[in-house]
Amino acid sequence: MRFGAATRRGVLAVAVAAAVTIALAGCFAAPSHAKTTAHSPTVHVTATPSATPTPSLTPTEAPNPAMSHLATPEPASTPVPAPTLTPVPAGTVVAQGDVASPKGSIHYHYRVVANGDNTYSAQYSGFTSTVPVPVSATLIDIPPKVGDGLTWHGVGDHQLGGPTSSATSTTASLGSVGQPKYLTTLVTYSSVASPDGVPIELGPNKVLAVNTLHWSIPVRQSNVHPVDGGARTYAAGAVTAKTASGAPKSYKVADGDVTSVVAARFGISVEDLIWLNKNLEVFGAQQYLYEDTTLNLDPDSL
Repeated sequence: MRFGAATRRGVLAVAVAAAVTIALAGCFAAPSHAKTTAHSPTVHVTATPSATPTPSLTPTEAPNPAMSHLATPEPASTPVPAPTLTPVPAGTVVAQGDVASPKGSIHYHYRVVANGDNTYSAQYSGFTSTVPVPVSATLIDIPPKVGDGLTWHGVGDHQLGGPTSSATSTTASLGSVGQPKYLTTLVTYSSVASPDGVPIELGPNKVLAVNTLHWSIPVRQSNVHPVDGGARTYAAGAVTAKTASGAPKSYKVADGDVTSVVAARFGISVEDLIWLNKNLEVFGAQQYLYEDTTLNLDPDSL
């Protein structure tokens, strides 16, 4: 087929334009995200499920008392109920008995009664005394002997009265003592202000009678119920005591124990553990516990 001159010139122009386009294209690099070479193979990454994050502690890291801080609960994705402790009902008598001094000069009856708000009161009735000094009573944890000088006025320190032939009654608050079972002894003593003019055995703070307290306090109910799930990394300590029902009562912290893991071991929240152990001190961002610290796990011990 034969083409005219004009047609041949058109074809030639198209060919030249195509050549120029190809040449220009070679002057521009491909986008970096699309570039692959023999020296840069494509890498395929397969996602794997991550384990539960665990705290890390270098072998040489040690507690620094200067860095201690109080344990704090971490924000929970699901709110947990605040820990509660139901008080012993008001009016419940948790201890009672009769006091008579060795020489028979002092007599009275005592009752310790729950106030219904986790506090207690001591009620004294039928008090009579023939000693020529005022007499007081108090609850303490270590029993003295008659004739000793009282060096600590204990809990609920209260003056019963002076010499009297007619029985009197009075009440004293024990304040916020929590679980009062640690107060094992009721002490009656001379509360005269000065030793002047009184026999030595009736001088200030002389113990006149000592009575052992026998407590009968109902177990208080709580929504915190620790159950030992077994030792594990970061919670490897030992349960050192159990309650009458067999629940863990106290726990001895092992080296490397962490607040959150110890709480998880016993099936409670960090908030519960802090509630059970007021002013619990920890160190480090992960809230490591101090080795050999004994933690309370019994709500009824509060």
